[in-house]
Formats: sequence, structure tokens, C-alpha cells
Amino acid sequence: MIDETREVHVRKPTPRDNRTLRKRTLGLAAGALTLTLATTAFVPANAAPPKPSQASAAQLRTAAAAAPLTCDGVRTPAFVSSKPHAELNGLFTRYATDNRRVDDWTGADGTYSTTLPDGRLAFVFSDTFLGKVNKDGSRSPVIEEGGTTPFLNNTFVVKDGKRLTTVTGGSKGAPKAVMPPRDKKHWYWAGDAITAGGKVQATYQEYERFGPGIWDWRWHRNVLAQFSPKRLSKPTSVTPLPSSKGISWASWLERSGRTIYIYGVEDKGNSKYMHLARVRGSSLKSRWEFYTGKGWSKREADSARVMDGVANEYSVSRLGRGYVLITQDTTELFSTKIVAYYSCSPQGPFTGKTTVYNTPETGLTGTYKNANVFTYNAHAHPELSSKGRLVVSYNVNTFKNTDHYKDSSIYRPRFVDVRFR
Repeated sequence: MIDETREVHVRKPTPRDNRTLRKRTLGLAAGALTLTLATTAFVPANAAPPKPSQASAAQLRTAAAAAPLTCDGVRTPAFVSSKPHAELNGLFTRYATDNRRVDDWTGADGTYSTTLPDGRLAFVFSDTFLGKVNKDGSRSPVIEEGGTTPFLNNTFVVKDGKRLTTVTGGSKGAPKAVMPPRDKKHWYWAGDAITAGGKVQATYQEYERFGPGIWDWRWHRNVLAQFSPKRLSKPTSVTPLPSSKGISWASWLERSGRTIYIYGVEDKGNSKYMHLARVRGSSLKSRWEFYTGKGWSKREADSARVMDGVANEYSVSRLGRGYVLITQDTTELFSTKIVAYYSCSPQGPFTGKTTVYNTPETGLTGTYKNANVFTYNAHAHPELSSKGRLVVSYNVNTFKNTDHYKDSSIYRPRFVDVRFR
């Protein structure tokens, strides 16, 4: 039997703790949590995850044919094709390996984005490596492990045309997270962010350590940090968000007219469930209403499970007259599949599950030929997208901490161009 107070540990230890399991948002299928808690190595060194599905473009188009819905009498666009986004992948690779500055971003996960009032794009990252990348692609261990690489739990990277700039808190010689912890026993990982009311409203989940053991840490609460678009290095305010039901808000923020829909995840380890809330107007500080499955309630306790199979990070974006949900498929262990579901409303039901991309990096059969490498947390970037085209990112990681030092390219987002018609 699993103690439910420990189920929140299906998340991600940090290099700061010198751990080899990076668990934050794997989206593991049934039984994985039990295996994790019962063993010291989640993946044996000689074991390979299931071979990635190699569906052809024609097969994917056939599978998608029945997926779209008719919303308000108009057919929702169907998935057509997908491929790596060469421009964005190249931009972040060049930035990470350019040692003209050695105090900036070299890799991270999370990978949310929001457009600033002046047109620049702010990427919101969680755990972030800074520093120098060697010519062979390696990096020094993090400072906490005796190396020279700074490691922060959250940062911004601002895109201005084809130029990227890292934003941290602290000082140049002593960088800190933009959302600093209250003490050494707590830290923040980023959720989605939205620019509204002249402010960058960024959501974060606070975690806390309650003992010396490897699993002695847990999700604690959700907060909203507001930043001035001209000064992202320090929040102007931090406000508690609803946290009474153990739901991590916000996996995604979707603005529709004068309503902001707030998607969350109830992470039970074996299963992950979508939840939905909303606010009226432009501020996440406004009164929240929670979707009950039939209507809306002012009580978080009434929040209903919308569906399972989502990851800790996912997206629900407007597509034609309807909506498309993009998520890593968490119904399979170590899934390489990024899938889409369709709906005529923000609250679902979401149907027509369609594989839109197979991530090539995972496991011994993947591009790294490394059993410890996995992919996770796919979601869209509407700010980078256009009609009939959705830019999607996902994260790449490894269970073996030293892999991050041998090959810095592992721990960086990948971007995919997904086409609909």
C-alpha cells in the first residue's frame, strides 16, 4: 500500500540534492510510483524503455481523420503533419553553447511562454543550468556538488527577435531564482504565465522538505507572482492561490474573451487528472470558480476530475471554432507520444485522441542511445503559432544526474511544428 501523503513525490529531485531520479513531470503510468518507492534505481542500466512508435505521416493522417469535431457548424481542423522546428531548436542550441557570456542559460525545463506588452516573448523556465558549456558539449557539475555551474529553480529567457537574454534574480556574481524561496527548505517550480492588466502573472508551485530522506519533500501550495514586464528579475507581489485540494494550478492558462481558464493537475502518481477553474477579467487575483463537471462553483472542494491521461504540464488552445488539448501521453510508461484531443468547449469533453509526434530521444533506441533519457511535458505556444500551425515544446531529461554534465544538450527543450487543416 502506498501512503498517499507521499504520492506527490512523483516529481523531480534536483541536481542540488545530488539525486539520479528526475521526477517532476514524468507522467508515469500505473505501477510506476510503487516501483520508484520500492527500488533505488528506477531504470536498470541495461534496460530499455519500450521502442518508440514509428508511425508514418500517412498513418498519423489516417488516425486523425475521425478526430476533429464540428463546433457551431464548422469542422475543427484535422492534424496533417509535424516536424522539428529547426529555427527555434537552432536558436536555443546556439544560445546555450555560445560562451561569449558564461553567466547565462545553458538548459532548463518547464518552457512556458508569454508575450510582453512591447512584443518581446518571455519564456518561463523551472530548473535551469547557467554557466559555461565546453567544446565537447559537457559542463562542470553544479556548485552544490563541487563544480562551477550555477543551478536555479526558476528563470526567464526573453526573446527579442533572434536574440535571447537570460533573466535571473540576485547579482551577476551570485545569481538567484527570479522567484526566490522563503528558506532553504522550500523552492518554487513554474507553472504557466499570462500577460494581462499590464503585468506578467506567473504561477508557481511551492515545494517543501520535511526530513533528511531522499523522498522527504512534497508539494505545498500554489502562488501567483506578478512581475513588471520591464523588470522580470524580481516579483512585485506574491499572492497565495487556491491550494486546499492538492491540485497544482496552473498547468495551463487560456484566455477566452474576458475569461481566463486555469487548468490544473491532480497528481496521484499512478494517474493524473485534469481540473479546471476560471476567473472573470484580467487578473488571476479575481474570484476563482471551479468546474464541477456540470457547472461552476466558488468552492475548490467541488472541483471535478475532467479527464485522466494528461501530464503535469499540457495545453488547451483555440483551434478553429473548437479547442485542442496537447499533452504527453501518460497512459503509457515512458511514452514517446505527444497526443492531441479535441473539444468544442474549454471544459471538454476531450475526444479523438491522436498522436501528433513521436519524440525521438527516449531510451536505448533513441537518438542518445541512453536508457536513462526520457521526454515529458509537451504543450503548445500560441504566441509562436499561426492559423493551422501550432508550435509545441517538450522537455528532455535523464534519470542519471551525471549525464547532464557529460552532455549538456540533453536538458533542453525541443520545439515541434504541428500542422492542422
